[in-house]
Amino acid sequence: MSRGLALGVLATGALMTILDGSIVTIAMPAIQRDLDFTPTSLSWVVNAYLIAFGSLLLLAGRLGDLLGRRAMFLAGTALFTAASALAGVAGSPAVLVAARFLQGVGSAAATAVSLGILVTLFPGTAERARAIALFSFTGAAGAAIGQVAGGLITDAFGWHWIFLINLPIGLVTIALAARTLPADRGIGLAAGADVAGALLVTAGLVTGIYAVVTIERYGATSARTLGLGALAVALLAGFVLRQATARRPLMPLRILRSRGVAVANVVQVLTVAATFAFQVLVTLYLQQVLGYDATRTGLALLPAAVTIGAVSLGVSARLNGRFGERAVLVAGLVLLAAMFALLARVPADGSYLVDVLPVMLLAAGFGLVLPALTALGMSAARAEDAGLASGLFNTTQQLGMALGVAVLSTLAAARTADRVAHGDDRATALTSGFHLAFAVGAGLVVVAVVLAYALPRPRVTAGAAPAENADALAA
Repeated sequence: MSRGLALGVLATGALMTILDGSIVTIAMPAIQRDLDFTPTSLSWVVNAYLIAFGSLLLLAGRLGDLLGRRAMFLAGTALFTAASALAGVAGSPAVLVAARFLQGVGSAAATAVSLGILVTLFPGTAERARAIALFSFTGAAGAAIGQVAGGLITDAFGWHWIFLINLPIGLVTIALAARTLPADRGIGLAAGADVAGALLVTAGLVTGIYAVVTIERYGATSARTLGLGALAVALLAGFVLRQATARRPLMPLRILRSRGVAVANVVQVLTVAATFAFQVLVTLYLQQVLGYDATRTGLALLPAAVTIGAVSLGVSARLNGRFGERAVLVAGLVLLAAMFALLARVPADGSYLVDVLPVMLLAAGFGLVLPALTALGMSAARAEDAGLASGLFNTTQQLGMALGVAVLSTLAAARTADRVAHGDDRATALTSGFHLAFAVGAGLVVVAVVLAYALPRPRVTAGAAPAENADALAA
């Protein structure tokens, strides 16, 4: 078995799901026209996927530990591929939304265990850092390809093909995964068959993510949003209490005793909330204020994705090995804070070369942040908990994405409406709304910088064993 080929399989699986997500956002207007979605119901093309994906990651990660991570990856990829076929032939809104939900379930099953498989394939510190850098690179590659290909595929072949393109990728991934990923039997359901805990955490995450993704429709302070938020908090608190007392917990709380793991996941929520909202809001700025079409928007965003990918693949592993993940994380966060500071000043009559391109280049900071956070988030995972740690890390990533888009988009829309009411023209009002959202994004990144200093400083020693790093991070 070639570990390099196995890593390629894992990266391809991640690429497929990220590619799907970014392509869909570009194709939304065409989907609305063809299937007669109402403006309100159209958001469920995205929301159905996010709810299923985000709420099942933690459970899927633990089931991978119990039943076998390779089996979970294969099952998830197969379901995602089949659901993509269903979405590609959908002739009604109900069928497409149902297919998107199934895509989310399959993606959760495959994604949740990917990092767990990776850290068992590459136990050495240096080789693991290189593998994580390559895996992180696929995120930027998927975003870049999706933004550009979404407009091209939709215009040339129709929106159906943004889903059908997953079929050959999925089938090849399944065939190669069955041959290259290491066979593991799992530790058995008896080691963590906590049905009550599974119900509590899944219900809590579904409720919480649903509350977040509907903020723009109902308002952040509405009784519906606050009630659902309170219910989600109560369910998740019940889950934590259950894990502290259950004989065979679904999520052993020992995984959160590592300061590195706990803080890395909190920093990830803040950072991803800001950066994912950046992608969405910059897209809106380019299209609604500067008047770009879908293809031109994708090309305008390409420098950010290419820069992020080049940094994460080219230099992040070496920097992490030399200076330690905490120092690299802080440096990347500082670059992102500068990026948001510039975005908070973009004019309504902005120029791409002067006002937007410098921002795209500063996005390189995310290429430093993500590999460092991934290493820290997986730092204290035991072999039997690797899937759980992977699921937890991916769950906080999805929560950050959902929170960032919902909250910052709502703030931007509220400021825009206020400026329109005061007589501003639409472009000026929209830009003012984006300024507020980007300023809040900068604040989130600054808080992440402060928290990053609470991370333990690892001992950076050439050739250090993984256990040494884990001990340092758990200090």
